[in-house]
Amino acid sequence: MYLETERLALRDFTMGDLWDLHEIFSDPEAMKNTEPPYSLERTTSFLKEFCVNPESKNAFAVVLKEAGKVIGYVLFMHIDEPEIFETGWIFNKDYWRQGYAYEICSELIRHGFEDIGLHKICAEAIDEKKSVSLMKKLGMQSEGIQRKHSRNGEGDWCDLYRYAILAEDYNRVQ
Repeated sequence: MYLETERLALRDFTMGDLWDLHEIFSDPEAMKNTEPPYSLERTTSFLKEFCVNPESKNAFAVVLKEAGKVIGYVLFMHIDEPEIFETGWIFNKDYWRQGYAYEICSELIRHGFEDIGLHKICAEAIDEKKSVSLMKKLGMQSEGIQRKHSRNGEGDWCDLYRYAILAEDYNRVQ
C-alpha cells in the first residue's frame, strides 16, 4: 500500500526502517498505553514477522516526506467480515501534537471507504485523552467501554475504549 498526504507518506515497512521503528517502540512514553518498551531484538522480530512478512503485512510506516524518516506505525487490518478493518497507531513522541496522526489516519479512512469499499473501520485504545480525542476527530463514534480490560505498558489494568466509523457515516459528512 502507498498513500500520500501533503506532509506524509504511508507505505509498506522494510527492514531498513528498523532504527526509526525502534526509536518509537523502545520509548516508554510512546509505549505507555500499549505494552512495555521493546528491546532491539523484539523490535527486529516484530518488524520482520508482522510488518514486513507478506503473509501478515498489516502494519504500515508513516514517513515524514521532507526528511524521509519513519515517524509512526499504523495498523490497518481485516477483522471479522471482509469489509471490516481495524486501525491503530503509535507515533514517535517527538512528532506528537503536530497533526500527523490525524492527517494520515484521515487519508487511511478515505482510502478504506472510497478505494476499498469497506463497511466499517474500528479502533480501540486505553488512552482516553489523546487517542479517544483523535478517534472522535476522525468521525468515529463510541461503541462502548470495556472496564479494566487491558493492561498498559506498566502492567496496570485500564479501561478499553472502542470506537468505529461506518461507511454511511463517512459518506454523510463528505
